[in-house]
Order: sequence, then structure tokens, then C-alpha cells
Amino acid sequence: MKKIILLGYMGCGKSTIAQKLSGMINTPYVDLDEYIENKAKMSINDIFEKDGEIHFRKLEHTYFLELLNSPDEIIIGLGGGTPCYANNHELLIGDGVASIYLKASIETLFNRLMPNKSKRPLIADKSEEEMKEFIAKHLFDRSFYYNHSQYKVNVDGKTIEETVNDILNLIS
Repeated sequence: MKKIILLGYMGCGKSTIAQKLSGMINTPYVDLDEYIENKAKMSINDIFEKDGEIHFRKLEHTYFLELLNSPDEIIIGLGGGTPCYANNHELLIGDGVASIYLKASIETLFNRLMPNKSKRPLIADKSEEEMKEFIAKHLFDRSFYYNHSQYKVNVDGKTIEETVNDILNLIS
């Protein structure tokens, strides 16, 4: 069994899909951000504030490699920016890897992020118009990296179960 890597923009459903998939195929799920927090013994926000983004991106790359090189069968959920730094996008196409981009439209992302935007530091202070523009710009900037994944699964208008079934059909 390969490592399954889920990637995509915040709000695309990585954590939710990974947890459901994990239960269905009996494979543990590791959220890379949570893994970093446990290893560093501090929150992502604290790492950014104390040591800066460059330090965080180095930790992120190191721990992503650690998970990829572990002998365990796991599902890895990446942070939205992970593929865009330290050539992490090149790690999405290795032999022991099945990488899946959970692709969502700007409208889907906006609708999912809006109700809980206060919990997302990148968008917490943005108006609706600013938020849509921010999402659109970020998606444009990151699409090059996201599209290095081996598979793309569109999540627009789909239930969690439908998305998980799409993934299972691709990787089986």
C-alpha cells in the first residue's frame, strides 16, 4: 500500500475526507500541521510568530519527508501551502505515493470558509469581497503546485461519501 497524500486549498475538505477515508480503508490519518505542532511542541501560529514563515516551511518539509519515509501505511493531509514550498510538489509523484488534489471552485471554498472564517488567520479580517479575491489569487498562485498531484478529484457539489468513493475508485 502506498502513502495517500491529500492536498488542496483550505476549506476543500482534506481533514474531513481523510478521516472518512481512514475509517473505510483502516489506515491511520496524519494531519501534517498537527504532526508539526506535536513535534515542535508549539502551535503553527506560535511558530510563525516566534520564528517566522521560513523556519516553519523548513520544519514542514522535514516532517513531510519524515512521514513519507516512515514504514507505516498512512494517509497524510497537507497544509494548503505545503506543496508550494521547498520543492514539496516534487514529493507528490514518488513511487510509494498516491497524491490527490481535492479541487474546489472559488464559490465552494468561499461558502465553506465564510461561516468559520474567524478561525482562519489568513482570512479572519477580510470582507466578503476581499475574501473571494484572496481565494481566487491564492488558487491561481498555487494551482501549478497542486496540479503536480497524480490525481484530481473535484469536490464541488459532492457529499463526503461521494468524494471518498471517487478517491477509492482512483487508487484501487
